Amino acid sequence: MANYKNKYIGLLGGSFDPAHKGHLGISKIAIKKFKLKKIYWVITKKNPFKKKTFYSLIERINYAKKISRTQKKIQVIHLDKIIKSTRSINVINYFIKKKSFKNIYFIIGSDNLVQFHKWKSWKKIVKLAKLMVFSRKGYDKKGMKSIVVKNFKNKITFIKNKPFIISSTQLKRQENLIIK
Repeated sequence: MANYKNKYIGLLGGSFDPAHKGHLGISKIAIKKFKLKKIYWVITKKNPFKKKTFYSLIERINYAKKISRTQKKIQVIHLDKIIKSTRSINVINYFIKKKSFKNIYFIIGSDNLVQFHKWKSWKKIVKLAKLMVFSRKGYDKKGMKSIVVKNFKNKITFIKNKPFIISSTQLKRQENLIIK
């Protein structure tokens, strides 16, 4: 990691329940467009806004590693035990304090932008990292009206990507149909 300290890195966090080609696609776009040295897929045990996960943590980590294996600039990590938290602010602080990174893009979809003001220490997240917001079908207009955009528009980079028509929720629904 020492080579990257003065370069931009990306953080894409979440439960990755499961990881999919949308995660991979936005990561590739971010790496190419912003010349990121690395993107860390930070897999959390559980999303604080959801009751439970569909797949186990080990299954999610292994699958994320499997689908990203050909991408040298994507690294799958799990930090919950190290930082004793699943919160994004603590992940960012870890990379700043423990890994000495100063240039961080925090990558989210426009669906997350709508509720971003409900995240723990959301204002600190935006002050410590640049938000990179990818388009999600049906959420872009709502995201542009969000509290975070009204307060920190100059700290947000909006990516007009062709939306990926896939979500973890869709994949879990398909899996449920197969299991039944």
